Amino acid sequence: MPLTFELCPGRMIGGENPCFIIAEIGQNHQGDIEIAKKMIRMAKECGADCAKLQKSELEHKFNQRALERPYTSEHSWGATYGEHKRHLEFSHEQYRELQKYAQDVGIFFTASGMDEMAVEFLHELNVPFFKVGSGDTNNLPYIEKTAKKGRPMVISSGMQSMNTMRSVYKTVKAHNSNFCFLQCTSAYPLMPEDVNLRVILEYQKEFPDIPIGYSGHETGIPITVAAVAMGAKVVERHVTLDKSWKGSDHKASLEPQELAELVKAIRNVEAAMGSPVKHILPCEMACHNKLGKSVVAKVAIPKGTALALNMMTVKVAEPKGIPPEEIFDLVGKKVNTDIEEDESLIGEAIESYGKKAKC
Repeated sequence: MPLTFELCPGRMIGGENPCFIIAEIGQNHQGDIEIAKKMIRMAKECGADCAKLQKSELEHKFNQRALERPYTSEHSWGATYGEHKRHLEFSHEQYRELQKYAQDVGIFFTASGMDEMAVEFLHELNVPFFKVGSGDTNNLPYIEKTAKKGRPMVISSGMQSMNTMRSVYKTVKAHNSNFCFLQCTSAYPLMPEDVNLRVILEYQKEFPDIPIGYSGHETGIPITVAAVAMGAKVVERHVTLDKSWKGSDHKASLEPQELAELVKAIRNVEAAMGSPVKHILPCEMACHNKLGKSVVAKVAIPKGTALALNMMTVKVAEPKGIPPEEIFDLVGKKVNTDIEEDESLIGEAIESYGKKAKC
């Protein structure tokens, strides 16, 4: 049984707990706090468990040359990459405002800390858990400092190898037992042939004491639903209000109707996983009563006759008789009454029916 732990107050993950669904707003809010609020409310209305943003302290995430380089992409919000990122970055006070808004709406709120100082701020903000983006997963000093904060961690694994993930596991585990890994491929949008859902199964074998999840950048919802069927206990998908908006993440994001469909599909799959015990269910009885077959006499069988296979056949019959899977067990047993041709064989008509032979 995979480890279970409390990811958010009152919300357990892992084991038989429902999949935890993260709506990744990221920076799809276009730098507008009112759009961010609309997206938080949208995530709640669609049934997601958590709305998540991305927080950076830009001078700690980028060096000066990276911030000053020209940025002429169609997705740019400024002449330089620094200007672009500053347009999309909310202040500490705005984060507090968004956190309060999410609390009022009734949805968990957190962010990916994109550098160590951002993690310090999020720790001060008292987010329920830290999300580690794929770009920082192999940043072991960052991973260690974040783990030492003691908050639960959700760690994506895009752009990483299994050896790196083993190192991350050891680093986090030394300080913090409450964490999970998400299978992830860092491409936007992600093609199906690059998803590699089977990594979920490998992670489950390699790290059996932590929950495993999935962070997807593909279009549509079927692949994420399949991940849940394979055992993903946390899923994360980028969301947007409009895929045509400026920004490189929008095309790999889900619009509100898609997010709602994803949540519904995940909950249906969880219900469908059901029990591993195979038996006739109450909901099957109507079909069984109508179509279920029984053993019937192929010929007239006089009282005292030892049954042979050529005396019996299988049909839908009235009344219901001995089920077909027991036909071979009837061979050699005597009948204790006359049985007419095409008549159902019932237990009372068979000598020692249902009794096991003594050893």
